[in-house]
Amino acid sequence: MMPDVSIDHDTLSPDGATSTTASGAPVQTRAARLRAFWSDFCRAPVAVVSLIVIILLAVVSFGAPWVSPQDPYDMASLDWMDAFLKPGSVGAGGYTHWLGTDNVGRDMLSAIFYGLRTSFVIGLSAGVLALALGICVGLSAAYFGGRLESLLMRIIDLQLSMPAILLALVLVAMMGQGVGQIILALVVAQYAYFARTTHGAATVERGKDYIEAARSTPLPARRVVFRHLLPNVLPPLIVVATVQVASAIALEATLSFLGVGLPLTEPSLGSLISNGFKYIHTDRTWLSIYPGVFLMITVVAINLVGDQVRHVLDPRNQR
Repeated sequence: MMPDVSIDHDTLSPDGATSTTASGAPVQTRAARLRAFWSDFCRAPVAVVSLIVIILLAVVSFGAPWVSPQDPYDMASLDWMDAFLKPGSVGAGGYTHWLGTDNVGRDMLSAIFYGLRTSFVIGLSAGVLALALGICVGLSAAYFGGRLESLLMRIIDLQLSMPAILLALVLVAMMGQGVGQIILALVVAQYAYFARTTHGAATVERGKDYIEAARSTPLPARRVVFRHLLPNVLPPLIVVATVQVASAIALEATLSFLGVGLPLTEPSLGSLISNGFKYIHTDRTWLSIYPGVFLMITVVAINLVGDQVRHVLDPRNQR
């Protein structure tokens, strides 16, 4: 259970150990809480392996220009004679195409690395922006209450009644293709999940003694909200954030697969899957299978990490 007393961060000791309050009760410092969180997280080997997989995929994706044997989106470096090479074939460039090549001679492994980088950038950017917007909406509704709360929550309920993919599809069709347009569409489609979660957690916290005590002082509302209320509603938001990042990556791939996401000149796992889908009933199945496998591994790994984070932060599982 979350304590009803707000912890004064000025009482925390800098060495990561526990300090004491004025009454002599022990207070767990931030460093100690992080160590306890990591210890509980490591109790699930599957989650640890998933986290390692995410880190490795992030490293190879953001380091794609250095680890990829080819820049698949530099048309001058492509050789049409290398089109449809099977996995393991050696191309005209002298290097091995471990996952084969596509219809224009692009090395599939390199294209997947570049596509993963786009997926991580869009997923993380959309997740962070949607989290910030959802926190502002949810906290405002819970703290001020009244007609503002009713209005904001009815808007959120209306948006949650619509499938996220449908809303994102309509927004991208209106705004056009591009990374910025995709991120904006995903933020609008996903912030409602953060707003609803924030509002639910903040509604529980706002009636507790430490919030009432803070509101009775001449502190400005923004300090009460962001200094006292927000830290106590973050745990469920962290869980939602991990899930929504995975959802944003999947949504971007879906939009690109449908042809309304990123243009063909931009690397995307969805466009790679779409490009190879026409060959799915031939012997060139690697064109869509390998990008799909990498997309699946990424989304599943993030979801497994998020599930373990939810388990660790759940008060009912605390020892």
